[in-house]
Amino acid sequence: MSLQHLSRRRDQRGITTAEYAVGTAAGAGLAGLLFKLLTGGFGDKLLKTLFDHVLGLLGIG
Repeated sequence: MSLQHLSRRRDQRGITTAEYAVGTAAGAGLAGLLFKLLTGGFGDKLLKTLFDHVLGLLGIG
């Protein structure tokens, strides 16, 4: 391998780390948003509607 090839390869190591950091931050933000939605009144209604729908499909509710 040439020295130029090694230096190009070394420069890209930080890019992978930055991609993981952005992905982690996006995942944490989405988790926070879902938590906020599901713990409020909207989430209660949504979960109750979903649960009732599934019970209706099963013929139980």
